[in-house]
Amino acid sequence: MTNVKDGVIGHAIGDAFGVPLEFISREKLLKNPVTKMLGNGSHPVPVGFWSDDTSMEIALMASFIEKKKFDYDDIMQRFIDWINKGDYTPGGKLFDIGRTCLKAIHNYSLGNTKALESGLLNINANGNGSLMRILPVAYYCFYHNSSSNEIYTLTKNVSSLTHRHEISIMACYIYVNYVIYLLQKLDKYEAYNKIKTLDYSLFSKETINIYDRILKQDISTLDIAEISSSGYVVDTLEASLWVILNARNFKEAIIGSVNLGNDTDTIGAITGSMAGIIYGYDSIPKNWLEKLARREYLENLCVKFEMLLKTMSNI
Repeated sequence: MTNVKDGVIGHAIGDAFGVPLEFISREKLLKNPVTKMLGNGSHPVPVGFWSDDTSMEIALMASFIEKKKFDYDDIMQRFIDWINKGDYTPGGKLFDIGRTCLKAIHNYSLGNTKALESGLLNINANGNGSLMRILPVAYYCFYHNSSSNEIYTLTKNVSSLTHRHEISIMACYIYVNYVIYLLQKLDKYEAYNKIKTLDYSLFSKETINIYDRILKQDISTLDIAEISSSGYVVDTLEASLWVILNARNFKEAIIGSVNLGNDTDTIGAITGSMAGIIYGYDSIPKNWLEKLARREYLENLCVKFEMLLKTMSNI
């Protein structure tokens, strides 16, 4: 069986590696590539601090551990506590949040919307804020051997807490299925070929066509100049898959992802989650692990989440 720690700690490492480099251009990073974990860069925080990507992911895990299900109101309340109280942060205080997530959570906190109706529907609200936290859904669906309909429904619901447009939901659906295939021990290329054959009929043809470079082409063969590393969810998914399919090990995946520049923490986190699953926790450099903020807390949360999933699945 799998180890939740592989993906979640891989995610946090990629996030923390990317935090000080966020918004730095690719051109600048190509001249001076970053190969070690730094601090006090784009954000004035110490080395090893992770961002909203990991905070929202572990809030989702903590909610599931307590409620033994995806309780959408409870998840939203934990997001509120993250913003207002600094829960699920590396240093006791929020320092990074996307506009779409902030607006959705704010609307819910005012009582203006139900949890599953809080996410923004505007086509311009397709940042990567739901993709970056969706990993626990993949673990749940893997352990429960979920049907394609259940995978779709859970993915849609968890995304819709902040991002309801189907472009965002489809990115999450592709990623969740890819992770499930990795957890089933398919190699990364077999898993990639499998996501190309999935049934995407629940999405509009217009949205499906947006993902042509992933689903109809071979994203890994594109030149780096053709890969954008923006916060647009399509760009983030393309960049993360491009890196993971071309990297030869965990270290190479993380360094390759963050040196793409721009939205480095999220691309690092998404890439790191997949690299952690593919290469395993033991492949993460020890000096990186030693720098990771609240590592013991994160690892304990992983153990509790995995134990609950196994118990619920009678494993």
